[in-house]
Amino acid sequence: MPTFWKQSLIPTARQVPAEAEVPSHQLMIRAGLIRKVSAGLYCYLPLGWRSLWKAANIVREEMNQAGATEVHLTGLQPIELWEQTGRRAAYGDNLFVLADRHNKGQAPNLALGPTHEEVVTDLVGAFAQSYRDLPLTLYQIQTKFRDEYRPRFGVLRSREFLMKDAYSFHMKLQGPGGLEETYQKQYDAYCRIFKRCGLTFEIVEAESGPIGGSASHEFMVPSPTGEDTILKSDKGNYAANVEKCEIGPRKFSLEGLATGELEKVHTPGCPGIDDVCKFLKVKAKHMLKTLVCQGGDKWIVAVVRGDHDLNEGKLRAVCGMKDVHLADEREARAAGFVIGFVGPQIASQMTDIQLFIDPDAAQEQFWVTGANDTDHHVKHFNWKRDVLNGIDANRVKIADIRNAKDSDPSPKHDGGILRETKGIEIGHVFKLGDKYTRAMNINVLDEQNNRSCPIMGCYGIGVNRILASAIEQEKGHDADGIVWPVAIAPYQVVITTIKYEGAAKEAACSFAEALEQQGIDVLIDDRDERPGVKFKDADLIGFPIRVTLGEKGLAEGKFEIKARNGSMGPKGELVPRDEAMAKVIGALKTM
Repeated sequence: MPTFWKQSLIPTARQVPAEAEVPSHQLMIRAGLIRKVSAGLYCYLPLGWRSLWKAANIVREEMNQAGATEVHLTGLQPIELWEQTGRRAAYGDNLFVLADRHNKGQAPNLALGPTHEEVVTDLVGAFAQSYRDLPLTLYQIQTKFRDEYRPRFGVLRSREFLMKDAYSFHMKLQGPGGLEETYQKQYDAYCRIFKRCGLTFEIVEAESGPIGGSASHEFMVPSPTGEDTILKSDKGNYAANVEKCEIGPRKFSLEGLATGELEKVHTPGCPGIDDVCKFLKVKAKHMLKTLVCQGGDKWIVAVVRGDHDLNEGKLRAVCGMKDVHLADEREARAAGFVIGFVGPQIASQMTDIQLFIDPDAAQEQFWVTGANDTDHHVKHFNWKRDVLNGIDANRVKIADIRNAKDSDPSPKHDGGILRETKGIEIGHVFKLGDKYTRAMNINVLDEQNNRSCPIMGCYGIGVNRILASAIEQEKGHDADGIVWPVAIAPYQVVITTIKYEGAAKEAACSFAEALEQQGIDVLIDDRDERPGVKFKDADLIGFPIRVTLGEKGLAEGKFEIKARNGSMGPKGELVPRDEAMAKVIGALKTM
């Protein structure tokens, strides 16, 4: 049975909300899909809810097809599970924590789950006894919570969101039943999901972040409003996010001659690169940025060019340690580092430092860097004279340790150049290994009757983000409103009557019922509004097809059919009534 506009809640608006910064946020509010309740919290109204669950059902169908089984895990999680894996500290303030009545006045004992690795690992550990119980892939589509410091961009970065998360458990990496096999099934399912949802997407290599694990891929929708940076080779054979992106070979040398005598300069109140550049009238590319890091009980100094950023993931990889991070400032100062004015020379002054240098910082040129003295920098720094002559060569390593940038060489060694674009992350797949099963002491019997920790995969999709990305992507909206992909449009067809009475009313209901018998969902605009208002609302909401029933057209036995994407021309087509069904079905199939 078709839905009638007057029986639904569709509060469209002409004005752009003041707080909405990006098109999806603006249009989802204006089209009556969502309503803001508080910062990062949104109600889904009837149209938004229909689109959200259309996307969710596509996800569900493909997850089932890929061999995953649906569950529903508790959203309220014991905090001790997070402490057991070490993620209580890793998530920090983004984790919603609270105390129930039994813990009132004491430390929080519960968390609202932003993800469910701990809970699902605990669940599988309770029932999986041997290799015969695995492999197993469980998934859910459930509300998650993340206490964002600055929620923004509507449902793209909200504090409450709908997510599909799946988790697989295996006894081996490769072969039948192995992690690699399921990872590929999930990877392929994601491609099908996003194609069915009408999204243009790219797959990029990625870091695993706070989830943990090894290999991972992100599924990104290219968009100028995206918060994630993607770098792609202009050869079309490499893509990665900025945290993961490798950089091709770059020439370097630490043997170059000095550009002058080392000159110490007083730079009061200039602890940052920009401050020093302004004070000394030099460009950032002539500065050396020296960062003090810690790896366990070891001190590590990383040097990149002043206009570049250290990549901690790359630094961890070249160090061969998982816990390398920027040093605590108080601890670093206590150890003798003059934070804000550290220079590479410190490596030759302290014998327990490992020095890592990015190739672009290992060049023969004029350099300014910290003097290892408060409020002082040095000019004409030279690697050979000021560092290498006073340090064991085994403590120095040149390696790719910075974030890639536009125009860097591709790591494919084929002359390709990296180009920077923006994207919206809609899905992420991880190979977790035994990070969680080992931390939670989950063991099962293997084929040799020995106890072993299963290895895991993790696969997430932001269902809300599918809607927002469909709007943000190229051709996902225009000056008049949203242009929905057919599969996730709230209704595929809107029937607009100039006056909802008499012959128009009868024709609208009859045609709507006929369309729905063909599996097409229909909304009838039965409001007592001017035609212009109805047309503007239809374009704003973005129904793929609008069928207009007017007095003149009905007298001639014709319906006006217009495609929202413009494929039937700016004014649509007048079609004989007996041909309208085939025209609508044909138009929807081509969208």
